[in-house]
Formats: sequence, C-alpha cells, structure tokens
Amino acid sequence: MQKIMTTRFQRAVPLLMGLAVLAAAVPALCENVPTFRGNPEHSGIYDAAGVPALNGVKWTFKAAGRLIASPTVDGATVYIGSTAGLFYAVDRDSGSEKWKFNAKSRIPSTAAIANGMVYFGAYDGNFYALDAASGTLKWKFATEGEHRYAATHLHGSQPVKEVMPDPFDCYLSSPVVWKGAVYFGSGDGNVYALDSASGALKWKFKTGDVVHASPAIADGKVYIGSWDSNFYALDAMTGKEVWRFKTGEDPDIHNQVGIQSSAAVVDGVVYFGCRDSHLYALDAKTGDKKWAYGTKGSWVIASPAVLDGKVYFATSDSGMVFALDAKSGDVIFSLDLQRWPSFSSPAIAGDVLYEGSSSGRLNAVDLANRKVAWSFQTDAAKKNGPAYTKADGSPNYKAAFDSDFYDDMVVGHYRMMSVGPILSSPVVADRVVYFGGTDGILYALD
Repeated sequence: MQKIMTTRFQRAVPLLMGLAVLAAAVPALCENVPTFRGNPEHSGIYDAAGVPALNGVKWTFKAAGRLIASPTVDGATVYIGSTAGLFYAVDRDSGSEKWKFNAKSRIPSTAAIANGMVYFGAYDGNFYALDAASGTLKWKFATEGEHRYAATHLHGSQPVKEVMPDPFDCYLSSPVVWKGAVYFGSGDGNVYALDSASGALKWKFKTGDVVHASPAIADGKVYIGSWDSNFYALDAMTGKEVWRFKTGEDPDIHNQVGIQSSAAVVDGVVYFGCRDSHLYALDAKTGDKKWAYGTKGSWVIASPAVLDGKVYFATSDSGMVFALDAKSGDVIFSLDLQRWPSFSSPAIAGDVLYEGSSSGRLNAVDLANRKVAWSFQTDAAKKNGPAYTKADGSPNYKAAFDSDFYDDMVVGHYRMMSVGPILSSPVVADRVVYFGGTDGILYALD
C-alpha cells in the first residue's frame, strides 16, 4: 500500500509543479481581491467576462455628494464613499442601500475589504475600519492631519507668492491589506502600516510632502510615490527604505511635479505615472530606470494596467489612451478621446479596456480592434456637457475659466465638475462594470 501511494505521489509531483508554475504566471487573472485596482500589485486586470457589448444600465444608486473614489465589489455588496462624508454599502443585484456610515468628512479613498472589515481614509485625517456586514465602526486611527498638495504660483496662477492648495489633487490614498497589516499614504507626508485587526501602528515612513498615491505591494515591498517627486520602495514588514527614484521637478509653477498615480508591479517591473508628464518603468528590486515615456506636457494621473506584455494608461491634458510595449516603452497604439482629460485608471477584462473620462463618458476600448467599442454618458454629461464642449467634441475651457487668478481657477474647476466627469476607476465583476460619477451616481452597466 505504501509503495502504491509513493508511486502515485511521484507521478503527481510533475503535475503539481506544473500547476504551481501556471498559477504563478497568471496572478492578476485569478487572484482578484476587493481592493483598489483588483489586487495588491495593482495590475488593473479583472478575471471577468465584462461588457464587450453594452446592453444598458442594470441599476443606478444616487449618493449624497460626488463620487470620486472607486467602487469596491465584495460578494453581494458594492462599497463606496462620497464627498458628502457618507460611506455606502449597496446591494450588488438590486442597487439598493444596505447601510451607510457617516464619517462627516469627504471620502475620496477607495476602500479595501479583508477579513470582514472595510478600510478607507477621509479628509478629517482619520483612517477608518468598519464591520463590512453592518457598517459599525470597529476602530479609527488619527494621522497627523490631511491636506492637499500646495505651492506658490500654482499652475501659473496669481497671486504669485500665495501658497495655494491644488484643486486637481482630488484623491486620498487607497489602502491595501497584506499579511495582517493595512497600508496607506497620508497628506501629512507619511506612509502608514497599521495592524488590520486593531488599528495599532506598526510603522510609519516620512516622505518630503503629501502622499495621496495608493501603495502597491509585491514581493514583500511597498511601492508608492509622493508629491516630493520621489518614488519609494519600502520593506513591508519594517517600513525601512529599500530604494528611491527621483522624478521631475518644477520649482516655478509646480505644474510638472508630483506623483498622484499609483504603481502597477508586474513581472519584476514597477510602472507608474507622474505629473512631470512621463510614465516610468523601474526595476522592482533596484529602482533602476528601464525606460520612461514622455507625453509632451500631459500629466499621467491614472494608474496603468499591465497585461500580456503591454502597459495601458491614459493622459490628462491630451486626453489619450496609450498601449506601450512593457519591455521597451515603445508605442503599440494610441487613441484620442477628444482631448478630455482622464484621471480614472483603466480596467481590463477579457479583450476590453474600460476608461473613465472627464467628458462624463465611460469608454470601452476593444483591444483587438484598437477602437472604442461603445461609450456611455453619465446623467450630468447629458445635461451639462454641451455648455462646456466645443463643436468638435473637445472641452471648452474658455467657457469655464475666466482668468489666471487662483480663485477663478477653482471656480472653473468646479464648473467642469458639473459635466459629470468620471474620476472613479471602473471595476469589472462577472458581466457588470461598476463606477461612480461626480454627479453622485453609482452606475452598474451590463
């Protein structure tokens, strides 16, 4: 009997080894977890059928305030926070509210769910952990305080010597949970690691400025960028710096500086965008630059998606979607979205890429045909879009921005918000795409 069992085990070893190799080769496709970008590595790839052809709206849910955070789907529930300070749990099938929690402060942080708890940050400087089933507060952790990135002569605005908070710094860091700890960045300049069960501080790492990018975790390291223009690799267990990489600086108008994009870590390479108008590819072990793709002055706010040797990302001012060769950084193809900026990060399911635009459109790009398969407009885009859109379909900034005075820049920014931009990144689960709009509506498309 022992001999027979031994023989069976010997025969099974090659099969088990083959399955292990196969599993290791496709982590992004089979290990989706309820967190920003679908997994701790932030690949942006979803193991789902998706919506290659749009049938219609499955349901909508109207939240108070704007939806800047991305939805998180876990089991039968969709979770999302709003700028009105409310965090919602919504029934995935019907779109009806299950519960809501009032943080009394805007929530542009995408939640992570693990071990029956929901984690997110808010502008009151607190990091929250709720019971996922009931919305009951389990614990909260006070950081040293939240604020937006601020600088003098921001984007060329006047008064030249006035320190101005950046209205385009619109997200808070979205947490990731790994091995009993929850990781996130803060406006106080720190990267935090907390015990995920109790909220006790494990470690914090101080950068030189605001940290609103979201941490990615791979091979025991935390990868995250800061507004101090550095990108960091930290040891996930200790918080010790492994390496840092310096991106571009802009000491005059502070336009071409800062890392809002969150990284994707795939096959030993870290990909991230920067407001210095580049997408970077760094060696994950050493931080050495493999390549950098320049976008000719257009910010890269959106986080990249990486699949099958290609890196997909969107740009701000130029309103483009690019596919680059992951090894060389060479352009494979690009699509013009009529110069409407994209802050939303692309999601890929099957052969379709889903990208939100400031035009208030969700665009589904057929990656095989390299063209837009379908497009969906938010309710606000249908109502208010024409007032801020030129005849050729591009944004009419002259109708929104009156002058280069800082106050007028802020007013113009909020006028463009009335178009119903999709700043939220889409999430794909089964045959449904979920995303939020600044019109306060959570959409489920099938």
